[in-house]
Amino acid sequence: MWIRIVSLLARLGLAAIWLISGVLKAADPAGTVIAVRAYQLLPESLVRPVANTLPFLEIALGLLLLIGLGVRLAAIASALLLVVLIGVIISVWARGLSIDCGCFGGGGAADVDGWDYAGEIARDVGFLAMAAWLTVFPRSPFALGPGSRPALSVPAQHQMAE
Repeated sequence: MWIRIVSLLARLGLAAIWLISGVLKAADPAGTVIAVRAYQLLPESLVRPVANTLPFLEIALGLLLLIGLGVRLAAIASALLLVVLIGVIISVWARGLSIDCGCFGGGGAADVDGWDYAGEIARDVGFLAMAAWLTVFPRSPFALGPGSRPALSVPAQHQMAE
């Protein structure tokens, strides 16, 4: 039973992270473009498409996790996205750039140091742990997806038939 409670908390927590992050980015598309550009990883022709797509990917993942539909798949996609985000933060840190990650809106040049980057990476590793948990244990209460909600126990099914 405790595994399902942890799964519920991880599912709702990760959903909240993606929804907040995505909505803040979607509400400020110009700021999101600045944030993506600040990483200096993409050619200019890809900056806007990535900046315009990322918020809606995050919102979609958040909604899937919130309602409990395709939890394992959403968790795997979340893990992949988090690995990419952790990688780009490490890249920025290694290249000596000083930017706000733009993870929850904003972004661009900022007065940050290694501790800021380490904190962002640690936070994202925590989110990655939640996604990993949900990949292994996707079933939780209040999930709508058939592969995401707990199965009824045999006695409960028998009682329902009566």
